[in-house]
Amino acid sequence: MKFGSEKKYERLLEAYGNGDISRRQLMGFLTVAAAAVGVVGGPFGKLTREALAAVEQVRFDGWGGIVSEAFHNFAFPPFTEKTGIKVVEGEFGDTDEFLTQVKASQPGEYNIFLVSGVYDYARFNKANFGAWINEANIPNLAKILPATLDAFRNETGGKLSAVPFDYGTTGIAYNRKYISDDEAKQGAKLLWDEKYKGKMAMYDGWQTRAWMASIYTGQDPQGATDTKAMWDACRKQRELVVKYWGSGQEFIDLMGKEEIILSDGWSGRVAALREAGHDIGFIDTANAGFAWLEGLFVLAGSPMPECEQLLDFCSEPKVAIAIAEGQNYPPALDPNKVELTDKVKALPGFDPTGKFENFIWEKAAYWTENQDAFKKEWERVSKGA
Repeated sequence: MKFGSEKKYERLLEAYGNGDISRRQLMGFLTVAAAAVGVVGGPFGKLTREALAAVEQVRFDGWGGIVSEAFHNFAFPPFTEKTGIKVVEGEFGDTDEFLTQVKASQPGEYNIFLVSGVYDYARFNKANFGAWINEANIPNLAKILPATLDAFRNETGGKLSAVPFDYGTTGIAYNRKYISDDEAKQGAKLLWDEKYKGKMAMYDGWQTRAWMASIYTGQDPQGATDTKAMWDACRKQRELVVKYWGSGQEFIDLMGKEEIILSDGWSGRVAALREAGHDIGFIDTANAGFAWLEGLFVLAGSPMPECEQLLDFCSEPKVAIAIAEGQNYPPALDPNKVELTDKVKALPGFDPTGKFENFIWEKAAYWTENQDAFKKEWERVSKGA
């Protein structure tokens, strides 16, 4: 005779297999039941392990828009066809929002997400949400740029909880019908030019706002000493902007419809506007913006063999290049080892050397130290306080 818990569990697993309940519901039951009995072997422990193995799917959360479309079109269907592992797709608006969701979730509910920046990579690991990757299971790591691998490893004692996937830059985007390249050379100061009042928008992100205002006030964007001047500059700028946008797609819509002609923006979204026929200039030099690295981050509690298979599949050059062309961000593949396409080489922010000597990377320690104060102050400024 089977134990009552075993019968209930088998019925639950059957319901999951029939699609009657979600993976979240199943994982929630596992967590509660495991805590109740300790999952220390015996019939229930065996059933739990077998059931987890039967959940042959991985959840992936991305930034939405052209980014999620690129992964959906070029990676997930062929991965499922090759491995039989289904990819459940999700989206988030910003990393703070996603971090809140992860904190409120059951272990294993979220598996892989597209982490944007060394700072976010560091803070997810600091919060113990990272899972250590077995690098032996990802042979395509040998084709990834060493500088990008080092950027992550340096934050986590040599280990990896994410595979570097692509990179991009944040800079100043402007419509060449109204703003010349010569005028744009003034860099961040352009974002405070009163003649463009009501025709500019900015990203609703405390880090970007602090960065640009630091440059405008003549300070190190990752070492500002006069934060009052920095935030006063943001208040001054607030009177000029028509709105603060919250997603890359919103930025594309605003620029594409010419509701705005000036904004800070992301290199890949600028490339998308150019593909659509818009004459958009982009300044991402040292006096205007910074570079960031994205990675495929594995969250604690995830099914590691399946996740590692997906990471290796996405890092396969033909797959990574297809996604890069779809989302308009250069892949983290080493151009000295992998032949990249002409389209990739023409993307804004692409570094043909792979050394990133002209890039300004995030300093995770600086942003971690200041995140609470900066976020709080930006919330006040954005609301007019």
